[in-house]
Amino acid sequence: MTDQQDRYAQRGVSSQKEDVHKAIKNVDKGLFPKAFCKIVEDVYSEKEADPWCCVMHADGAGTKSSLAYAYWKETGDLSVWDGISQDAIVMNTDDLLCVGITDDIYISSTIGRNKKLVPGEVIERLISGTEKFISKMAEYEVRLIPTGGETADVGDLVRTVIADTTVYAKIRRSRVIDNARIQPGDVIVGLASDGKAVYEDFYNGGMGSNGLTSARHDVFAKYLSEKYPETFDSGMPYDLVYSGTKLLTDVEPETGLTYGKLVLSPTRTYAPVVKRVLDAYRTKIHGMIHCTGGAQTKILHFADNVHIVKDNMFAVPVLFRTIQQESNTPWAEMFKVFNMGHRMEFYTEESYAQDIIDISESFGIPARIIGRVEKGNGTKASLTIRCPMGEFSY
Repeated sequence: MTDQQDRYAQRGVSSQKEDVHKAIKNVDKGLFPKAFCKIVEDVYSEKEADPWCCVMHADGAGTKSSLAYAYWKETGDLSVWDGISQDAIVMNTDDLLCVGITDDIYISSTIGRNKKLVPGEVIERLISGTEKFISKMAEYEVRLIPTGGETADVGDLVRTVIADTTVYAKIRRSRVIDNARIQPGDVIVGLASDGKAVYEDFYNGGMGSNGLTSARHDVFAKYLSEKYPETFDSGMPYDLVYSGTKLLTDVEPETGLTYGKLVLSPTRTYAPVVKRVLDAYRTKIHGMIHCTGGAQTKILHFADNVHIVKDNMFAVPVLFRTIQQESNTPWAEMFKVFNMGHRMEFYTEESYAQDIIDISESFGIPARIIGRVEKGNGTKASLTIRCPMGEFSY
């Protein structure tokens, strides 16, 4: 175990979730084993020529809500909870995008709070933030359907608040994006994670909702542990608790955002972009990857016998440079934990790449061919990243 992996383990997290993958290795993978989400049959349409299939998916904002809590307590700014609502939804919806679902997604939210610390005004903001995001997506013809949810007072279990979402949708089998189609000769079109999309109100630092335990403890200073001990696991070695140098309200000079707001940047949705791309090129897309847990190595779970080369990636955004500088994390590990500049990938023939890039950029999101797929040397997929920081193999 490397020093950095040991830091993760002592904080109670893992960049690759090895134990989780081991636990589910024998679980049925559904109708399309290489699809980004598990897809199951719709029993009511099995006799149709092109039957429906179903996806139910669950995810959430993770420990990002703990940082939002500290920022809210420090500044009184309730708007950070809008971002947590968006995080909890987008970590689900943008996974569904990767199997070809861009519309008619049913949403159910679950909020677990410590009522002594998290008052009703926060819950109201989380709920209204969900409605605000749904309304924004409707402007881009992405229909999200709220179905209610559950808010529970579970102070015995939750130190501050946790926000999760479950989604459900249906898709015709013929329309599924199946990563089993990824093949040598494909190029990889990456969509930037930072900047300001036309449907975003502020600059987005590029943070999704994974790697937050490491990010917040590596970037922010020890004073947070004294003021808000409820924001971290008391069993964590104290030298790893908020071991950075930044205050939540310090201003990052390149963006003009506070470091707190930079790390709390809401998880960007690519739904409007992907909807437009799939409307035009669905049958030409061989695979899609949402670079969340596992980050730039995520593809390794969804391809066989290919060598993925990423050698034209975006410049690393200031957020991830800050995390690396504060933590001294090896670059090879950074690419396994954080998206490092792009969080959505299309695998397709090169002849369609420019049209996908143009569609993305029409929404204010830079895109580029960040790599390619080569023939593999065995049954498993492999990955090489080449960038100014070095060459890394996975």
